[in-house]
Amino acid sequence: MVNGSAYWRLMRFHRPVGLLLLLWPTLWALWLANHGMPPWQLLIIFIDGVIVTRAAGCILNDLADRNFDGFVERTKDRPLACGELTVQQAKKALWLLSGLALVLVVQLNALSFLLSLLAAALALSYPYLKRISHFPQVVLGLAFAMPIPMAFAASGKALSVHCWLLFAIGVIWPLMYDTAYAINDQIDDAKLGLKSTALWFGERSAVFIGVLQILLMGLWIWLGLLASFTSFFWFALGLNALGFIYQQILLQQAYAFKAFLTNQWLGGILWLGIALSLQTLTPVVAM
Repeated sequence: MVNGSAYWRLMRFHRPVGLLLLLWPTLWALWLANHGMPPWQLLIIFIDGVIVTRAAGCILNDLADRNFDGFVERTKDRPLACGELTVQQAKKALWLLSGLALVLVVQLNALSFLLSLLAAALALSYPYLKRISHFPQVVLGLAFAMPIPMAFAASGKALSVHCWLLFAIGVIWPLMYDTAYAINDQIDDAKLGLKSTALWFGERSAVFIGVLQILLMGLWIWLGLLASFTSFFWFALGLNALGFIYQQILLQQAYAFKAFLTNQWLGGILWLGIALSLQTLTPVVAM
């Protein structure tokens, strides 16, 4: 009989960092689209969707990388790589999660459903792009950002400038933090013939991350001004700026994984800043 903890680890529930990194942009969008607290039903559907799709994405990634993970120090103990679970068992779990995701998304409107199909296609392609491109993180960013227009559509709002600015932020943020994450696997990935932005930029990865951090700050400032956010948001953004400086210090000291981990807190701080800011504003028709 298979130990339940193997499935738990297959879905990465023992490492909730990735869950938070997918959750925060979703909450940013829900609060911005609804100019404050979204309807409870919508909030529950999207949070459940994040949990289910992130778990499914982890299984899909492990299925695609099962012949590589055993040779990478960081992933050699994953249930598929070490033989705790079979491919068929993992596929059954993936189908179950996919069914749950479908149950959730059919409760939304037609545009949200169509956007979810695009998100699924992006998620399916991501694990295989590491074999042919040094920029799989771009597709990861697109996949992780898709809940943003979905949230606007499900809220009955137009896909406005606010939406697309937040979408651009939602794409660049994973590109930034996943590059830091990939730094840890540079040696193993090079041996296995896998590709990443960290391998492409090599010793200049910290510079690349710094450029993305500056770009993110610019986009957040643009969105903050456009949405007339209050001081709560600007204080949260200031903390993020300090967080980015701290990340650069960590990168210079070869603590790339620690730099990656800090993003789970920075995303939450921004959500709190947006939520508190919107409580003090009157609705903006353009959004």
